[in-house]
Amino acid sequence: MTQPNNNSPLPESQPTDKAKTAETNHTWKNRIAGIWQNTTAKFTQILPVEKFSQIIVGWFNVSEAEIAEILAKVRAELPTTEAILIGKPQSGKSSIVRGLTGVSAEIIGQGFRPHTQHTQRYAYPANELPLLIFTDTVGLGDVKQDTQTIIQELVSSLAESTSARVLILTVKITDFATDTLKQIVQELRQKYPNIPCLLSVTCLHEIYPPTLDNHPEYPPDLAEIKRGFTVIEENFTGLYNKSILIDFTLEEDGYTPVFYGLEALRDSLADLLPEAESRAIYQLLDKEATSQIGNIYRDVGRRYMLAFSVMAATISAVPLPFATMPVLTALQVSMVTLLGKLYGQILTPSQAGGIVSAIAGGFLAQAIGRELVKFIPGLGSVIAASWAAAYTWSLGEAACVYFG
Repeated sequence: MTQPNNNSPLPESQPTDKAKTAETNHTWKNRIAGIWQNTTAKFTQILPVEKFSQIIVGWFNVSEAEIAEILAKVRAELPTTEAILIGKPQSGKSSIVRGLTGVSAEIIGQGFRPHTQHTQRYAYPANELPLLIFTDTVGLGDVKQDTQTIIQELVSSLAESTSARVLILTVKITDFATDTLKQIVQELRQKYPNIPCLLSVTCLHEIYPPTLDNHPEYPPDLAEIKRGFTVIEENFTGLYNKSILIDFTLEEDGYTPVFYGLEALRDSLADLLPEAESRAIYQLLDKEATSQIGNIYRDVGRRYMLAFSVMAATISAVPLPFATMPVLTALQVSMVTLLGKLYGQILTPSQAGGIVSAIAGGFLAQAIGRELVKFIPGLGSVIAASWAAAYTWSLGEAACVYFG
């Protein structure tokens, strides 16, 4: 009788072919990873990549002084108009800003910045390169406010300004207690007789007859409107160059058009301002010309893009695969940050990096592909440099569209 061989291993204790293969693969992976890490460490010691990257960034860094110089040149050529809004609260000053810029009331409210104790400013479309600067008087009509102090602040502000200026006096058609407004305008006109003044009578719908549920054809031929308008004009006789009727409401108010009398406001400002500034006003309100306004900012942005594209090409021409990737990425993030600043949006590096990622899509894959091209002897660096320049330029164009 044959005895079983007890020395034979049990099936559970025998390693399968699959397990042996997995163990072998794991061993080879560890060996390859170790070789790669050792090689990379030695390569980094021989060629100090980080230090080299810092040197390159230092060579091609765009200084704040250069940026300020570019902005100053363009700003000097812009037909900027400063509109000084003089009126009581709720008299339609912010509505005029909304009508001329097309910006929502919420954004306008956030955009006003304190200028002096009794004035605040809103630059449109951006502080860096404004086409319109609105200076709003705060606290008019408040018995606690010192009228003379407000006047002195406005006088000082006008003395500092070098752009075209216009006074826009806003008075509600139901408001006949205008002694304070009259005093302010009188003193400003005495000191600056060459600054034109536009009398804007607002909130017309407040005295529409009960039978009227919408704006009539402009100009309104209503006895109530004519009577109130005449009284206000007489109160400010000799203090204004033109007078208009406007009623800028909100969509939820139900009046059509929302900006009733906008064309009259536009034409009156154009008549009172120099040619270049009046043309800019027309362009702001012309839907077909808004792209031309955007081009002013795009042209400045392209100056940035050109400088950064040249930097990107120079950096990518270095024949060291993957050595320049961190530098190039930082460069492109810096470009997006500066473009954001141009359009009035202050970004942190992380926010700019997020925008780059959102715009670029497969940025990492393309960057790796560009670096792998450098392994091609001779021609590889040329291709990588061209690729980096073109990609940086495209990223800048997309960022301008994003911010604009």
